[in-house]
Amino acid sequence: MVTKEIFKSVPGILRPFKEYLLSLKLAEGDQIVYYGCVGTCTPFVELLAMTMRGLRLEQVFIPLIDESKAKKIIEIPDIGMQVSGGPAQLHPRVIVIMGGLAMPNMPLTKGDIQTIIQRYGPVKVVGVCFMSMFEKAGWLDTISFDLMIDATIDPVTVTKKE
Repeated sequence: MVTKEIFKSVPGILRPFKEYLLSLKLAEGDQIVYYGCVGTCTPFVELLAMTMRGLRLEQVFIPLIDESKAKKIIEIPDIGMQVSGGPAQLHPRVIVIMGGLAMPNMPLTKGDIQTIIQRYGPVKVVGVCFMSMFEKAGWLDTISFDLMIDATIDPVTVTKKE
């Protein structure tokens, strides 16, 4: 992959994601499917989904790679996008792989992810990770991302009263 641009902060994650998806000219009802870890990836998926909320796309979250647990991501007025819709039939145009899946001790491999991508291909594949997780886990030699967003959370400053 070639580094195209470097951004900062949360908009630096969300803006390129939205711009890329807009460039695909997805039609109403097209589906974006996010695969990620329960809890840690979910808030980031909901943030990413928020960028696409007005386009009438169907967005779905799958915990790890258990497609039997697929849930729609829906807009809750005055709250935002939430993984809370009913079960979803899968027909992705875009698959988003969250970096939490590449963390050590996850019960899956890059081969498992590649199998999913091939099952639905041809689809666009987006990777969203922090701290070079896909690279550290050795996934870049197997997974061909059409877009990869790799953010850094460093430093983390904690302030508290003594």
